[in-house]
Amino acid sequence: MSAQTADTSIRPQGLRERKKQQTRQNISNTATLLFLERGFDNVTIAEIAVAADVAKMTVTNYFPRKEDLVLDLHDEFTGGLARIVRERRAGESALAALRDAYLAAAANQDAVVGFSGPEFARLLTDSPALVGRLREFHEERERLLAAQLAAETDSAAGDFAPRVAAALLGGVHRALFEETVRRTVEGESNQSISEVLTGYINESFETLEPSLGDYAVRAAR
Repeated sequence: MSAQTADTSIRPQGLRERKKQQTRQNISNTATLLFLERGFDNVTIAEIAVAADVAKMTVTNYFPRKEDLVLDLHDEFTGGLARIVRERRAGESALAALRDAYLAAAANQDAVVGFSGPEFARLLTDSPALVGRLREFHEERERLLAAQLAAETDSAAGDFAPRVAAALLGGVHRALFEETVRRTVEGESNQSISEVLTGYINESFETLEPSLGDYAVRAAR
């Protein structure tokens, strides 16, 4: 009897979460289709709500900013570099961990690093609002990385080194992302971009090796 009661209390919560996720995904998918058809700046929140069969307030509850209906990977994008550094192996530097992760993302043609297809890439680059929001994503990612590097290196408050390291590492990631989007807009295939990008990744991180190769190396446990 008590087991059944506990079971019942868990199941509705899971169902509610699934329904919320389905609603969120439906809104995002509907909005993306409209944006691709008509352009980001030519579609209103009200029109998205009608097409998704939800209230306008529902759209804004899930997506307070219109740009985030398109850029729906905020947490993965902005927190990704800090997470990679936080989870790196013993004896591994932040630089090495981030390089290996980027190589894997390029091989997997991951959307988070810019593999989005030409229509979506053009949608991003044709809208000043989306270009501006992406810039905010890059800046937030760099701030989160700097905070993680400061924690990993036991830096004193106000220490400038983590900010410099994050600026260098974030700058490389930003340049590689923008190159991926540029080539996508120009019609290159994901496979072709992935192959070219692999060389750029190695070249970029090798450039940083003299400065950051020994920085934020995780101590052996």
